[in-house]
Amino acid sequence: MLIHPWDAPHDDAEWQHWLTTHDFGQLAVNGPSGEPPFVQPLHFAYDPERGEAITHLARPNPLLPALRADPQVVLSVTDDYVYVPGPWQADPDERPEDGVPTSFYAAVQLRCTAHLVDDPAETATLLNRQVGHFQPEGGSSTVTAGEAPYGRMLSGIRVVRLEVTGVRAKFKYANHRATEVQDRIVAGLAERGGPRDAVAREHLLRRRRAG
Repeated sequence: MLIHPWDAPHDDAEWQHWLTTHDFGQLAVNGPSGEPPFVQPLHFAYDPERGEAITHLARPNPLLPALRADPQVVLSVTDDYVYVPGPWQADPDERPEDGVPTSFYAAVQLRCTAHLVDDPAETATLLNRQVGHFQPEGGSSTVTAGEAPYGRMLSGIRVVRLEVTGVRAKFKYANHRATEVQDRIVAGLAERGGPRDAVAREHLLRRRRAG
């Protein structure tokens, strides 16, 4: 992923905060020798204090033997993306029709070492942590190894701890463009009102305020 200086996060807190609220991504795992990589869409819970993300996979998932063979993986998350028409991007001395269209998006790629969890008690603890992230209001029974209602199901899954060893993050929102161009884009996003236009607009303004 190409990251220009103006698209880089201002600090670690920027991408860490974004990642705690964007918890569905794609886990890329090297396939067996000579085969393409595996890519698994999944929910995960990221913990910046522990420097790890946790998720789980069904026992039959082909990623599990691939993880045992090579635990070096990438967890990729992309969201808050919009298409920006060319006329919005035109420089002040340029004809609107000569502006270059682009995409805005936020992306975080975590390089991780995957650890498969075998211990049933630890599996239960991590599953409860993951459920607590997505369901803080509660409402579901606690997972306890060997006890109903979920204990018997634990043998059918494997929890995966993803120890973060490197990060690449990007917030591509025209922060290198002239103020006049940014203002035009902000107005265009507000007027268009598409599914992700409001959040993309806020990213642009937030990063501009932060300098």
